[in-house]
Amino acid sequence: MGSGASRAARRRVAGTAAARRSAAGTAVLAVLACGLPFAGAAPAAAADRVRTVLADDDVRFQVDDTSCSFPSDVIKGTPWSLQRVVLDQLWKDTKGKGVKVAVIDTGVDTVNAQLKKAVVNGKDYLHAGGNGKTDKVGHGTKVAGIIAARKLDGTGFIGLAPEATILPVRQNDDQGSGNVGTMMAAIRWAASQGAKVINISQDTASKMDPAVDAEFQSAIKFAQSKDALIVAAAGNDGADGKVKETYPAAYPGVLAVAASDRNNARAPFSQSGPFVGVAAPGIDMVSTVPVGGNCVDQGTSFAAPYVSGVAALIRAKHPDWDYKQVITQIEQTADRTKAGRDDFVGWGVVDPTAAVNDDTTTPSADGPKPDSAGPVGDAADVQAATLVLGETEQQRTERYALYVVAAGFALVLLLVGGGRVLGDWRRKQGVGNNVESTGS
Repeated sequence: MGSGASRAARRRVAGTAAARRSAAGTAVLAVLACGLPFAGAAPAAAADRVRTVLADDDVRFQVDDTSCSFPSDVIKGTPWSLQRVVLDQLWKDTKGKGVKVAVIDTGVDTVNAQLKKAVVNGKDYLHAGGNGKTDKVGHGTKVAGIIAARKLDGTGFIGLAPEATILPVRQNDDQGSGNVGTMMAAIRWAASQGAKVINISQDTASKMDPAVDAEFQSAIKFAQSKDALIVAAAGNDGADGKVKETYPAAYPGVLAVAASDRNNARAPFSQSGPFVGVAAPGIDMVSTVPVGGNCVDQGTSFAAPYVSGVAALIRAKHPDWDYKQVITQIEQTADRTKAGRDDFVGWGVVDPTAAVNDDTTTPSADGPKPDSAGPVGDAADVQAATLVLGETEQQRTERYALYVVAAGFALVLLLVGGGRVLGDWRRKQGVGNNVESTGS
């Protein structure tokens, strides 16, 4: 199929997907507005009526170059999101061995060579008896790869924690089969299985009944009581710039991740809000796909696992730190241009190497302080460093000194050379005079 036909096909898929999301969301919102089934329903039953959607749902159908076929060719080069990290330095103490990371998603494929040895048996909430190792969508396989893909000859892509263990929990698909009920069950199950990091690259499709909201928070608190760090995508509905809370990302104690671009700026689609903890690369993200190979995708769905990989490394290196301290460490070592945080990138863009290795001081469980990145004050009071075009004053002084030395050396050579030339000339003149006087 040609590129034009392919784009047309994707637009048809986009339209179908958008219509499906719109219809389902409208139905749920209508039920909430009428208050009929929810009014007397138990929280669990009500939760089953609120769908969960993949966090890149609003992005992947809008961008022509993000479609993937399964299997796909390997991508030979090193992704930009890894080029900015000195991996030998990042992994000098650990590669995440011994840390279990739960991926609550569409399942994780284990045929892909980079994930075959990374994934253990998990759970399937869409198919009774399943172990989570089936992924018909590819979303969960991409998420897992960014966290823990193993090294493979022929590609520069590798997970940030390539010795961590992936616990797959299949809870959703591209039809929106997942709901808050299965999400809560998945969170509780993952925490009970010893997952120290739980990655959730999806959110709720609509508002929740207060009883459902309370039950959802209860599931989050249960996981936190087991010392599980929940990392969640902030969502991709941020193109209009409006602040909107997404769940579970906005719940207390959950590390919400926005998407950033190559310039450490917020990706245009990334949802902003006071709940955003940090940002991470979410544009042109390379990862694994079912059966084999790699592809490129984008969204906060793939920014969140970047942070989950960093969290896995920290938890492997500091098993005595609780999940709150790990969050603080990630936030206070992030790259940012001002003191404090903002609603676009939170405390800044995650710096994997700093988060793992700048650990001489035990982080607080209370979160980073506004002055942890520089002087306290309003953003307007934070002065940017002077931009120097060309050489600095010190470099100029060193250059002038070099000129003086070079000039002095040249003068010495000139004097020595000139003396020799003058002496030769004088000798030649003396010989000529002798010949003339002899001939007369």
